[in-house]
Amino acid sequence: MNDERVFETDAAPDCGGRIDVTWHRSAVAAADRARLLGQEPVTVWLTGLSGAGKSTIAFELERRLIAQGRLAFVLDGDNVRHGLSRDLGFSPEDRMENIRRAAEVSKLFNDAGLLVVTAFISPYRCDRELARAVIGADRFIEIHLCTDLRVCEERDPKGLYQKVRRGAIGGFTGVSAPYEPPEAPAMRIDTARSTVEESVAEILRKLAPGLQQKRYTS
Repeated sequence: MNDERVFETDAAPDCGGRIDVTWHRSAVAAADRARLLGQEPVTVWLTGLSGAGKSTIAFELERRLIAQGRLAFVLDGDNVRHGLSRDLGFSPEDRMENIRRAAEVSKLFNDAGLLVVTAFISPYRCDRELARAVIGADRFIEIHLCTDLRVCEERDPKGLYQKVRRGAIGGFTGVSAPYEPPEAPAMRIDTARSTVEESVAEILRKLAPGLQQKRYTS
């Protein structure tokens, strides 16, 4: 028999007022996918200056989650700009669009049941609030890597700060463009004081309550 169930709880997203598109609801609820995987899907949104350790922590967190049998995926700021956002620059408007796209992908991955870890500078509060609204406040875990600019510049893993100081790069967050720190993040981690292992362990403790579900066995 054809199962024609529709789950009204999976609400249609805002389509920006367009009248030429229609939202088609799945016959499978997002909660069913979460139970199937035995995890409560969330997006861990890492924000902070370049050099704060976002990518390093994101990929180590992903590795640890996979090792625990969890399905997780990293959306890294640089990686996204190789494909999804390759047409965008670094103006405030382009940064906002970059974050909007990342948030929409995170929402889709969460709907599929995945744990998402993002690594974006995302310097503006309004952009991060946009991401929270797209993903859903109950799924959005904002973590501020609050490492001081001096430490980030000393690390300079990509050589970007050197280029900024030489005038080769303009509009660089924390130096010639603003960074607006979160006012009330779920967590603050200073990677000048915490190792990668300690930082990841702290985040895993935050995620632990949502990783206690039982998977479907049949």
